[in-house]
Amino acid sequence: MALYVIGDLHLSLSANKSMEVFGEAWRDYVPRLEASLSALREEDTLVLAGDTSWGIDLAEAEADFRFLDQFPGRKLLLKGNHDYWWTTVSKMKSFFSQKGIRTLDFLHNNCFFYGDWALCGTRGWFFEEGQKAQDAKVLNREVMRLETSLQAAGGREILCFLHYPPLYQGYSCPGILETLSRYPVRACYYGHLHGPTHCRAMEGMHSGIDYSLISADYLRFIPKKICETEK
Repeated sequence: MALYVIGDLHLSLSANKSMEVFGEAWRDYVPRLEASLSALREEDTLVLAGDTSWGIDLAEAEADFRFLDQFPGRKLLLKGNHDYWWTTVSKMKSFFSQKGIRTLDFLHNNCFFYGDWALCGTRGWFFEEGQKAQDAKVLNREVMRLETSLQAAGGREILCFLHYPPLYQGYSCPGILETLSRYPVRACYYGHLHGPTHCRAMEGMHSGIDYSLISADYLRFIPKKICETEK
């Protein structure tokens, strides 16, 4: 069984907001995703690191969920800044149950396990000097959610998934980084950066954690394989 990650699919099968307007990198991105996700196996796990659907509510996002549900394997969804359909976990799980969507779950104030690894994460947020009080409030809430997820690992080694990058060229989010540093986090995967901003991504080791950008257009719509283990 294998563990994969990809973020920022920006599906819009009902929302009519195709990302193809953003240039050649996004041309035919849905068929390209379909080809790569078809290679998943039932025993695999795929983490979707936010901005999964442009739907403004669960009903409008349903076609995108069904698109993902048709492929083998377990899919774990994080919240992204454009996931307007996101509501409470209980409401989302109830919606999936009613619609017969069986392979999607939510990485939110919790963690999942893959072999000996704990899979933790949250959306994250930007830290900016002189930010508004509301931004600071959101960031503090995201730090708390991250802490809750990391604590749920129970001391296991951790793979962490974020939507917002905790650091990139000329920027870092101290609250997120400090929280990560207090747990056995071995790698951190993040999205949100697109197109020209790919060059600002920080990848590789930083303070003992291996960072990777996993935005869909950066990965050319092929999920990144993190590891593979025996069943």
